[in-house]
Amino acid sequence: MVSFLFWNINKHEATLPLIADICELHNIDIVLLAECITEPGTLLYKINHDRENKYFHPSLNLCEKITVLTRFNESKLIEAIHEEPRFTIRHLQLPGLTDIILVAAHHISKNYSDSIDQYTEAIRLSQQIKDAEKKVGHCRTLLVGDLNMNPFEGGIVSSAALHAVSSRKIASRITRKVQSIDYPFFYNPMWNLLGDAQKNPPGTYYYSSSSHVSFFWNTFDQVLIRPDLVERFNMGALNVISEIGTTSLLSNKEIPKKVFSDHLPIVFSLNL
Repeated sequence: MVSFLFWNINKHEATLPLIADICELHNIDIVLLAECITEPGTLLYKINHDRENKYFHPSLNLCEKITVLTRFNESKLIEAIHEEPRFTIRHLQLPGLTDIILVAAHHISKNYSDSIDQYTEAIRLSQQIKDAEKKVGHCRTLLVGDLNMNPFEGGIVSSAALHAVSSRKIASRITRKVQSIDYPFFYNPMWNLLGDAQKNPPGTYYYSSSSHVSFFWNTFDQVLIRPDLVERFNMGALNVISEIGTTSLLSNKEIPKKVFSDHLPIVFSLNL
């Protein structure tokens, strides 16, 4: 089992000891951080200090928005296929395990762009993922990140964009034909965590606006899985983290404490 942590830490160094705690509590193998401005050497010192499990920064990269840390000290095991400032596409090849394509992204924000911009950039990200799959020769792809869109928004669900659906059964069809073109599916398990019926918080990011329509809780931080990986995904291990040991990430109003981050972290695992 390979375990993952994703967290948009919103440039807050106060989260660094908590990242180390999550890694220890959940036995994390791969750490993916958005908006981490801490220099890699300092970051590793703070996370590894007095810890049994040690993490490494596999390589310098061209992705400004995502920091990658792993428990294996060989960059060739998680080599970059393609990188841009907002996303990194890696070929994860762990000895004795099934290789996968790992995509980590920090999509453009609603604060500085509109839904058309987000949709257009999602189309471009989707094409880069397809190009990587063609290069590697398989579609065992996992996409994780702060997508700055909810699971029901156009950039996530449109066939031309990420084409992520809420149903494993539908995703198992592999592709859907639209206007004579076949578009591959992603499965989006985050649909299972929407609302307050589960033990998890109702989302990963809270925002209350004065507009007539406000979702309050948004699920911007997501993990999407190609059908070829669905059976390897451990649904029971997918969690939005609101407590780390004795530390709550939520205020008395049960919204994220911004001293740590305005986003909550997510953890999940794959049986590779």
